[in-house]
Amino acid sequence: MKKFTALLLLVFLIISCNNGGPQATTYTGRALGTSYQVKYFSSESFNTEKALDSIFEVINTSMSTYQDDSDISRINAGTEDVKVDDHFKNVFEYSKQVFKESNGYFDPTVGSLVNAYGFGPDQPLNEPDEAVLDSIQELVGFEKVNLTNDNIVVKENPNIYLDFNAIAKGYTIDVIAEYLDEKNVENYLIELGGELVAKGQNLERESPWMVAIDNPQQTDAERTLKTVLALEDRAMATSGNYRKFRIDSITGNRYVHTINPLNGKAEKSNLLSASVLAENCTLADGYATAFMALGYEKSLEMLEELEDVDVYFIYVDKAESIRIFTSNGFEEALVED
Repeated sequence: MKKFTALLLLVFLIISCNNGGPQATTYTGRALGTSYQVKYFSSESFNTEKALDSIFEVINTSMSTYQDDSDISRINAGTEDVKVDDHFKNVFEYSKQVFKESNGYFDPTVGSLVNAYGFGPDQPLNEPDEAVLDSIQELVGFEKVNLTNDNIVVKENPNIYLDFNAIAKGYTIDVIAEYLDEKNVENYLIELGGELVAKGQNLERESPWMVAIDNPQQTDAERTLKTVLALEDRAMATSGNYRKFRIDSITGNRYVHTINPLNGKAEKSNLLSASVLAENCTLADGYATAFMALGYEKSLEMLEELEDVDVYFIYVDKAESIRIFTSNGFEEALVED
């Protein structure tokens, strides 16, 4: 499942103010396998670059599945006495929350199934037989993983593979936001791999931070926007697969293939994109992933049980038309349709 970057409708500049007021500072770069942009206004000077490097290093050391000596990689390799840090613990607990709220459709142990189906760029969809699925299902289920009071991960099966990539980027943004809050920064926008947290306003424009959502009907040659919204004191995450849909050979309808962690089956989903507003980016990231796994109808059912969560769903109806569902809170934030 790919994360689609929300376009930031602002100019990244470092400016000085003659009146001694807040100055705009911007940092851009790459971390956690993606790009990031941090912009804030402050009258004080502090070493944000060093802080960002430290945050990214700590998160990678704790939860990067691409780093062989990270805590999560050592746990996945079978080491049983790894004492994880508070960041790992926080992400673990948030994951448990979203796992329960989604009735198991958000599941950090689903990686074994993803690999079995061969999902990836330009790869055909494989169909594991029932015997293979039954054996893999023994390794799937976040309820089979627990964290002790001593911060030790305990797995029912040592071969269970943990992967927090679907929520860790959102959590990292929240950690950066916490750092800026501690520096008494009242106006900032943080983006990492398409996930966002906004606080206050863009003082250069004297307006809320403006962000946008991709149009699922765009081509690779031309990127277009579906809608624009004002993001203020909230987090947003977008998850989607609208460039990787498949055509049903019988109906001709477009579908996104997702894996149902409960039965191990690859299922057709009519939900092309889920943009989520929440109180923090960790939850927004997790919910966006959960909705994509649930599909449009089941996502609406889950949404009814959540508080302070708003969504913008792009989906395909039975007539093969692109449709939009917007919750009331998201509708209020829109500035262009």
